[in-house]
Amino acid sequence: MQHCTVGDVMTRDVVVAHPETTFKEIAALFHRRGITAVPVVDELDRPVGLVSEADLIRKEAGLLGEDHRSARWVHPHGPYLAGPALAEELMTSPVVTARADWSLVKTARVMDRRKLKRLPVIDQDGRLTGIVSRADVLRPFLREDASIRAEITHDILLETLWQPADAVDVSVEDGVVTLTGTVERKSLVPILERMCRSLDGVVAVRQTLGYETDDTRVDTAAQSAVRGIIGSHSAHHR
Repeated sequence: MQHCTVGDVMTRDVVVAHPETTFKEIAALFHRRGITAVPVVDELDRPVGLVSEADLIRKEAGLLGEDHRSARWVHPHGPYLAGPALAEELMTSPVVTARADWSLVKTARVMDRRKLKRLPVIDQDGRLTGIVSRADVLRPFLREDASIRAEITHDILLETLWQPADAVDVSVEDGVVTLTGTVERKSLVPILERMCRSLDGVVAVRQTLGYETDDTRVDTAAQSAVRGIIGSHSAHHR
């Protein structure tokens, strides 16, 4: 089973700005390329900040916050900003980044926790290799139901858990997986459910599975027998 990573969904052809890129040049990039933010990179292509449409608007309104460098140039007698309108003064810095091998779950958590719409993606040397957005992270949920069902039936049930082809009925509707039927052992039920939940595109899993053998009781009995043998052995050597 292959799971999507940031590297699978990110945009690789990234539009960037440099610290000396001007306000007007950035605004023109947004208009020409149909984007709403650009990473700002240094001479080694390492992200040092991010400029968004919101940053440009705040610049015009004189409302840049303390995490923007231009805030240092606020005129003491008014709300207007002095100095050149360059990317290094407009950008939010430091920038939160991701790695290409991150799972989409991890990426979504970082975005949610930090209230971010996008993350520049860097390699092991800190150089920019792509950018991932909220829409990219959600892309696996556009996966066809038939594809999800095929992966559960073949990769999980047949190839991984070795269950008979007709033992479990799998249906998928709008990413919601429903499992009915019977598996060989009770211990397989939570395993199967967990494996299905981990698949790309799965929204939820519902199951009413039965089982032929309650191997959880067998395991408990075996463990009790082993503890009894160990206890007797210890008592004999006291």
